[in-house]
This record gives sequence, structure tokens and C-alpha cells, in this order.
Amino acid sequence: MYSPAGAGRGGIVGEERRRSILLELGFGIRLDGGEMHGSGWITPEMHAPGTGRLRTSILASWADYLAGRLAVEVMTPRVPVTLDLDVHLYRPAPGSGTVTGVCRVVKSGRSVFVAGIEFADESGEPIGTATGSFMVVPDPAIVMPPIPSAAAGLPPGEPLAVPFAERAGCARRGPGVAVLQRSEEGINASGTVGGGLIALAVEEAFLSLEPGRTLSSLALRYLQPVRIGPATATAHVRHGLGHAELRDSGRDDRLCVTATARTFAGVPAAAGS
Repeated sequence: MYSPAGAGRGGIVGEERRRSILLELGFGIRLDGGEMHGSGWITPEMHAPGTGRLRTSILASWADYLAGRLAVEVMTPRVPVTLDLDVHLYRPAPGSGTVTGVCRVVKSGRSVFVAGIEFADESGEPIGTATGSFMVVPDPAIVMPPIPSAAAGLPPGEPLAVPFAERAGCARRGPGVAVLQRSEEGINASGTVGGGLIALAVEEAFLSLEPGRTLSSLALRYLQPVRIGPATATAHVRHGLGHAELRDSGRDDRLCVTATARTFAGVPAAAGS
């Protein structure tokens, strides 16, 4: 779930400048004429295991970042949180080079915001599309902090030094099961697990059933935040369609996210992998 650093109760507070795993995904953004533009460089640490290709969960993380930051521009001083996020690919993602994303407003209401994202590779060839839906936090005392203007551009953080799942503390526990540990570097300002890491846990649960493949589509519905953890994702696949649930194991296994996904039938190795 998108949540800007520093949002708090009772007014605006200073922005927290702490290390974040999601910033290590190397995606820089800028606001341009009402659109949010982003670009990122693919590294081997971003590959889905055994494929040499970019993880779909990373595209989901980038989509959440683009759409969430655009929601902030429109909804400020209110704070937006993610309701739904989906990513659909035309073809397996590339394994190297850059990816660009352009995010545009689809709907902007008083309490709900929807944005659409188009991703392309470094040659400009479309990779896929994404959609993010957001709502404002109901509590009016929770407001946006002063944050840097996206018009000037927001650069990425330091790149991943180890594979994404290892960095995030996400491990497969058996066929269809992945467990994500809660860490201070993986939470947002409200103290809950970030939406991009939740996408990773769900993806790992699916890929444990479909080794050597990548997700062609991933749709996530956020029901409530993961506050304590670890977050446990459990997936099932029938006739090519997967369904998953993610629960907060530290809160009596409360259901936090439901998801659906499909994989590409065959994923040829990326060039140079």
C-alpha cells in the first residue's frame, strides 16, 4: 500500500529519511504536465528465479509508486492508500536495459483516485499496463507531510546488492507458500508492510508452483494492512489461473490481501542471461 513517509496524526510532521528496500528498486520519477513519468534500470538482482527476466512484482511496485505519487499530487493534504493494483504484460518482461512508465489520471473524485500506467522497454516497445486505485484515509487528522516536489524529479536509491526476495526477507516454505518477514526497512510511515513487498510475497507463492516462469498478470486487492507479520501468502493454481491469500500471521492470521495471477506458458531465457 502506498503511504508517504512522515504522514502522521494530528498534523504535518517532518519527512522520515530512512532506508527503504523499495527505494533500492532503482526507479526515479518526475511530474510532467499532469503525468507521472518514471524510469528504472534492470539488474540481475531483479530477475525472477531461473528466468533472467524482470519480476512482475517489481513492475507492480513501480506502478504503485507512480500511481501513489500522482494520487498524492491530486489528493494532498489528505493521504491516499492503495485499494487495488493490477499489472498485465503483453510479453515476458526484459532482463536488462531500462523500463519506462507513464502514469495518467483515469478518475479523480473526492475520496477515490484511479490511475493507469503504461510500461515500455528501452526501445519504446510496450511491455504491459497497470492500474492503481486509491482512497483517502478516513481520519482527517492524518495529513500529508512536506515532501519533495516530483516536478523537480525524485531520483532512485542505491541499487539492490542481493536478489530482491533475499533482500526483503521473503522465502518459500513449500509448494504454494511464501513467508515475508516484517522489517523496519520494509514498512511505510504508518508502520505497515509496503505494498510492493506484499506483491513480492504473492508472486513467490505463485512461482513456487510454476518454477522457471514469470507472471503474465497479477491483480491484488488490499483489504487491510499487515501490521505485525510475518505475512504468509498461500497460492493455488487451477487450469492456469492462480488465486492467493495473504494473511498477517501475527494478528491471528487476518486476511489482508487477495490476489489472482497467470503465468506465461513458456518463458524463453532473456538475451545475455
